[in-house]
Amino acid sequence: MNKFQLEQNKAFKLANDLKQGGAAKLGVAGQAKVNRREQRKLDQVKGLVPFACKLDEKLVAQLKAFAEATKAE
Repeated sequence: MNKFQLEQNKAFKLANDLKQGGAAKLGVAGQAKVNRREQRKLDQVKGLVPFACKLDEKLVAQLKAFAEATKAE
């Protein structure tokens, strides 16, 4: 890599950092950010299981209605 490419890479990194914002590095309200591995462990302790799928809009509406009904209880 020549000097121009190195400087260009620095500029890309700086632009990306500015895009992400300062809050991304510090966390929200100064809280430490939990990485994915730690979050996965916390979810497992809670009994949560990651599951990705595609759902029909009608089913999603039913799930949201059910969630609201159970939250109100």
